[in-house]
Amino acid sequence: MQKTLSVILFALLVVMVLARAVKLRKRGVRVIVFGQTDKNDFLLVPFVLAIVYTALAGAFGFPIWRVLTQPFWSNAVPGWVGLVLCLAAVIGVALTLVGFGDSFRVGIDESKPDKLVTNGMFAISRNPIYVCFLMFCAGLFLVHRNVAITVADVLFALVIHRQVMREEKFLATHYGAEYEEYRKKVRRYL
Repeated sequence: MQKTLSVILFALLVVMVLARAVKLRKRGVRVIVFGQTDKNDFLLVPFVLAIVYTALAGAFGFPIWRVLTQPFWSNAVPGWVGLVLCLAAVIGVALTLVGFGDSFRVGIDESKPDKLVTNGMFAISRNPIYVCFLMFCAGLFLVHRNVAITVADVLFALVIHRQVMREEKFLATHYGAEYEEYRKKVRRYL
């Protein structure tokens, strides 16, 4: 049941992001700019797919090498904690998407960046959506508790950090002193 609920929450997370992208697209905002400034952005894709497939395999019995999905422990309590983390991450992403306004992009938009967002979730973290994604991954680890999710989560976190560093460089260049002042007040993650 926990594994199935984690997959449902993951689907909700994806649907929220895509729905926001579609809504902004209808208003003329091009949201999906992933991979346009750096093709290495696509490094993220295999890790996301590995996490998705492993979660689906655990929840619905898809074929996967048993060694990769053998649970580290059998206690169910950490799985419920993991689901709470996943739910908190979904709520955090929803709040972040609202706070983004028209500035939400998937990737770095060098051609038409919007205003610098510093309120709402962005007053807590400069990268709240990434913090929520990583929180969701931590929750998935507690629910699925296996080698495949662990390795994919760690690699995903490294790729996310790389993306954060690239975005911060762009923001510093584009917004200058405004971003520097914001950077001094709000932490990168938490």
